Amino acid sequence: MLPRHRQILDYIRQHGDTSVEVLAKVLEVTAQTIRRDIRELENAQVLVRYHGGVGLPSTVQNIDYAQRLVMHVEAKRSIALSVASQIEPGRSLILNLGTTTEEVSKALLQHRGIRVVTNNLNVASILSDNQSAEVIIAGGVVRHRDRGIVGEATIDFLRQFKVDIGIIGISGIEEDGTLLDYDYSEVRVTQTIIEQSREVWLVADHTKFSRRALVRLGHISQVTRFFTDQELPAAAREAFAGVQVVVA
Repeated sequence: MLPRHRQILDYIRQHGDTSVEVLAKVLEVTAQTIRRDIRELENAQVLVRYHGGVGLPSTVQNIDYAQRLVMHVEAKRSIALSVASQIEPGRSLILNLGTTTEEVSKALLQHRGIRVVTNNLNVASILSDNQSAEVIIAGGVVRHRDRGIVGEATIDFLRQFKVDIGIIGISGIEEDGTLLDYDYSEVRVTQTIIEQSREVWLVADHTKFSRRALVRLGHISQVTRFFTDQELPAAAREAFAGVQVVVA
């Protein structure tokens, strides 16, 4: 993300919805430059154009799963390969919902002797091709939009396990380290994964620092390692001080 893109997002976070003209004046560039920046930020799904201005995306509704599948694919694959390179054979894992954790499951197809618990039917389907992996699927209610499994039955099921590593995705990260998601039911499941994991590895590309979701999941201090694709924003470095950050 360009420094000017970060400046645009920071200004909107502080002042709310604004106009092209105001941004051009504040950043001392032309309106044409700002319009080009807005198009790029809109394509990255971190900014939305409204009638007469621009603002941040909805905090109550996630981007459609089909769209998320094709967003920042190369970044997610790089993150996934970095994660897989640090997982030794014979480890036990929990993978939660999300397109980045699904990329992690693809990167684990050659790993031997791993045992994977998941509430993500996509992850289970991918890893079923690994003849050396044991895949355990959580019970619960299947969400049609992304084949995720959530609910009280899912939480009860996951509490039967204590795994080496919980690998979780997230919808948004505040610069103070707060972890955010959109769905309360999904958040409760992920909180259980954190509780049942000896180590917690968070996987998220840099755009998650620009996303503002509704539900608080937890804090980065609960995470052991954070895998991402770009250096941390300067304002977030203090909150991440106790976390091992791995830039793919």
